[in-house]
Amino acid sequence: MNDFSEFRDLTEKYVERYSNGTIDKSLYTKYDVKRGLRDADGRGVLTGLTEISDVSGFRVEKDKRIPIPGELYYQGYDVRQLVNGFNGSKHGFEEVIFLLLFGELPTREELDEFIEILGILRPLPENFNRDVIMKQPSRNIMNVLQRCVLTLYTYDDNPDDISIRHVLAQSLSLIARFPVIAAYGYQSYRHRYMDSSLVVHRPKPELSTAENILRLLRPDPSFTDLEAQVLDVCLTLHAEHGGGNNSTFTTHVITTTGTDTYSTVAGSLGSLKGPRHGGANLKVQQMVADLKANVEDTENDAQVKAYLTKLLNKQAFDKAGLIYGMGHAIYTLSDPRAEILKEYARKLSEAEGYVKEFELYDRIERLAKDLISKNRDVQKPVCANVDLYSGFVYSVLKIPTELFTPMFAIARIAGWSAHRIEEVVNNGKIIRPAYKYVGTHREYLPIEERNW
Repeated sequence: MNDFSEFRDLTEKYVERYSNGTIDKSLYTKYDVKRGLRDADGRGVLTGLTEISDVSGFRVEKDKRIPIPGELYYQGYDVRQLVNGFNGSKHGFEEVIFLLLFGELPTREELDEFIEILGILRPLPENFNRDVIMKQPSRNIMNVLQRCVLTLYTYDDNPDDISIRHVLAQSLSLIARFPVIAAYGYQSYRHRYMDSSLVVHRPKPELSTAENILRLLRPDPSFTDLEAQVLDVCLTLHAEHGGGNNSTFTTHVITTTGTDTYSTVAGSLGSLKGPRHGGANLKVQQMVADLKANVEDTENDAQVKAYLTKLLNKQAFDKAGLIYGMGHAIYTLSDPRAEILKEYARKLSEAEGYVKEFELYDRIERLAKDLISKNRDVQKPVCANVDLYSGFVYSVLKIPTELFTPMFAIARIAGWSAHRIEEVVNNGKIIRPAYKYVGTHREYLPIEERNW
């Protein structure tokens, strides 16, 4: 039976059972269950140790949390210093990949060699695009990435080898190929579902990851230095964010089973695909589009504030009561990624003629901070997060919305790889948290006696 609509009709009578299966929320308190692996105050439950990155939005004094400007460190280096140190380089992301994987910043010779290695690894296997990507295009490019990652397992002579040497080689291959898979997946999607001309450019080994992304996506494979630089910064800021975020924790969980790299990364992609994790910047774009459609003058603070108030009161957009792009689980006074990207977004908007658009995002940030604090019982200050500006930057760079979450994956595969290697090196126990059973035990009934 392949018709899902017919299947749904047949199973409709069983669906009501699930509506009666909601667990009493008071039981979570009774058994001190850390829902979402978080304490009651929102802090994540400590489940592991890492040297790869450090994320902080507060300090603790006498058991009290004191908000501080957000801090993000890659292998001990402040991300602000890293971005500033790139000084306009279009290979900053490559430096960060090297740093995350090997624990040290590369020398000039090491960086040149590393860029060459990624360039060699970037092309897909012969006929892979035709036989795997183009034959079965998907409307969701994250699905394309997952499918291609699992298919690359069959191209590996020893895919289940989890020695550090082999896992590193597999990781470098996936890091190099993610941009190509995503770009080709998108071009195939446009060709199949939007009746657009098929555009397939080959990656150039001498170009950076950011430059190759712009080259592969555009019919005219040209771009400015500023465009490549801004995209490089985006990739750098999304490359890693601690071991506790959902997709990286997924990487750790799956790695501890002893499974292969391809299965692990496919699982991480599945986690990132969820709109609560990787799709936040797309939500920001949709929210802003709704704001423009319902606010007469987007340069008027009072009118924008009225719309944001409706968002919080569940009277506008998706009626979820959220202002997307505002707030973070860890950061309090500021998100360093948002602050860095905001300045690059400003530069890009001035160069590309999107100043008014940028000012709207800035206005949303400024007004939303006070509104959320006044309208919600929040225990910490609320700041803009990186998603507020990343979608705007991608739009100015003419990166389609279908690739917003895949862009996240193209960057985060660097962090996933570093965490997978760290887990393999430390050979930790299989991760197995506990669940408390709160149902009832029942006696078995013969089939003739069952009636529910």
